[in-house]
Amino acid sequence: MKQQIIENIKELIKINPEETIEINPKYLEYFDEEELLDIQKKLETRKNDISQISNNYLDEIYQKTKKDEI
Repeated sequence: MKQQIIENIKELIKINPEETIEINPKYLEYFDEEELLDIQKKLETRKNDISQISNNYLDEIYQKTKKDEI
């Protein structure tokens, strides 16, 4: 279970899908499963927030370009 959470965290950290993320194993041993799940949840929330901000920004740009066309 702990290894799967670590893999999920690595995926959430990635920006580029081809990127390989390595985290110092000694650092990861420091955390228990509950703490790793908390880290994973925070990363998921942050990624969703960034995605929402990006979508809002793109919508705003689209609305401005629509106004310019009229």
